[in-house]
Amino acid sequence: MRHCAATALIHATAVTVFLAMPARAEPSGKIYISNEKSSTITVLDGRTNEVIDTFETCARPRGMHFNHDRSQFFVGCADDNVIAVYDTATAKLVHRIRKMEEPETFDLHPSGDYLVVSNEEDAAATKVNVATGKVEGEAELGEEPEGVLFRADGKTVYVASEANNLVHVIDFETMEVKADIFVGTRPRRFALTRDEKYLWVSCELAGEVDIIDTATNKVAWDILFLPPGFRREEVTPVDLLITNDGKTAYVALGRANHVGVVDVESRRIIDYILVGKRPWGLALTSDESLLYVANGLSDDVSIVDTRTRKVLKSIPVGLIPYGILIDD
Repeated sequence: MRHCAATALIHATAVTVFLAMPARAEPSGKIYISNEKSSTITVLDGRTNEVIDTFETCARPRGMHFNHDRSQFFVGCADDNVIAVYDTATAKLVHRIRKMEEPETFDLHPSGDYLVVSNEEDAAATKVNVATGKVEGEAELGEEPEGVLFRADGKTVYVASEANNLVHVIDFETMEVKADIFVGTRPRRFALTRDEKYLWVSCELAGEVDIIDTATNKVAWDILFLPPGFRREEVTPVDLLITNDGKTAYVALGRANHVGVVDVESRRIIDYILVGKRPWGLALTSDESLLYVANGLSDDVSIVDTRTRKVLKSIPVGLIPYGILIDD
């Protein structure tokens, strides 16, 4: 096990950005998995899906996110109050953004200049300058903020409050809360539809995804999940993704040990994929042919062929895998 100095944080949800993007760093072909309980990061070779490295990081690593050109990635470590920044190609620690109270997850502003970080114990979200590491604004929120997601123009950011069953709509410039939207019990993560007319929110203890009309800031529909053989209370959705063409959504169903597959337009559940125990983190390859699933209670990652919707391989990683980044 290669040792890097302990300390850091981060995880986040992807958003399609329609603004000009900087040149991408050459893809390393690596896949990074944060392991919350073992405080490690596992590295896979994306071509062979073999473990090529495991290294110690800060305490309780959770959310992860690439920087704007993907040359670096952020790791949020809740128990060290730190966001660690690593070089993507080498996995070497570059620096740490300190004094981040209980960072849970975060998202990168479309400009690449700022992060908005949910601070779980402080009931707040902070606006962090990536270059300086300084906090330049804060929004007071409901208890236990979690998922964070920017709109493509960067003017609005959404933050979920788990304990208060709220989605906060925040003006990024001022960090003022513009609206609070009541949703199902324990909202966790977000995905925006391609046209950004609808915001999908996973509601863990309600066993559903709520769909918010972003023009009215009201819940328009909900999707209830119930894989065969499971009780309602065992369905605990967390992470969710919408494919680049906007047609398909994947939802990690937690204790139900499945990933739900949803037709976005009709909001119809079209399949359930059996994976490991308590899946909660998801990531797609750039061509979306493979879905990687972090299974928090079986300490492994399932690799799903999205065409056949079958698991090709399960890979043991660290204790309680949480987030996944794919640099392809």
